[in-house]
Amino acid sequence: MHPLLKQIDNRPIPLPTRPWIMMQKWHDLLFAHWAMAPEQMRPLVPAQLGLDLFQGKAYVAVTPFHMSGIRARLFPPVPWLRRFPELNVRTYVRYKSIPGVYFFSLDAGSLPAVWGAKLGYGLPYVHAKMSVGIGQSHIEYSSHRLQPPGPADFRGRYRPVSEPRQREKNSIENFLTERYCLYTIRSEKVYRAHIHHPPWMLQDAEVEIEVNTMAKAAGIVLPAAKPLLHFSRLMEVLVWWPEKA
Repeated sequence: MHPLLKQIDNRPIPLPTRPWIMMQKWHDLLFAHWAMAPEQMRPLVPAQLGLDLFQGKAYVAVTPFHMSGIRARLFPPVPWLRRFPELNVRTYVRYKSIPGVYFFSLDAGSLPAVWGAKLGYGLPYVHAKMSVGIGQSHIEYSSHRLQPPGPADFRGRYRPVSEPRQREKNSIENFLTERYCLYTIRSEKVYRAHIHHPPWMLQDAEVEIEVNTMAKAAGIVLPAAKPLLHFSRLMEVLVWWPEKA
């Protein structure tokens, strides 16, 4: 048994019965969340999926980070595919009462990763020119999309400003981050891919955003209000193959 599977009481849904197929490590991840009116989001999310709301609000996240240690089960890491930046735009949905994540886009700094994720998962991955600078106090992050739909750019710097801690089960932070599956639509059918990881140890964060057109490229107009910000230094993740939900 993988050590990550020894802690499962944080999961709101059972573990899959099939074996996991991939391991990843997520580094220096920023959650930037904006509250949205449900009527703004409903036309942008496939009709098969229900919006998952917190106190009557939908949420959109712009989430920059970088990956390492990417490997398939029983295989060593592939040198040219084991490390790259990623930046996703996502919202929160339910299907048959099971909460999950729906991605509008996933920009990645690796073209082979883009091809593989599109083919295997049907996810809206796109190739981008990306850089991550890790300073003593800030993470400097830049992404410029190289494929349609676009243009989509992000430039900014962010940092944690509190000690890491696990958030309470009924909190907004728990609602937004403790998500253990993602949904995609293929030929009008809903597919679910499970993931597993320990509970998030989140830090409050600060961000200085120079450019952010990531959500706009998906037809989302973010409000002018300051986003809810959280940071995670490291998360190890197991990923399952998608299955028809």
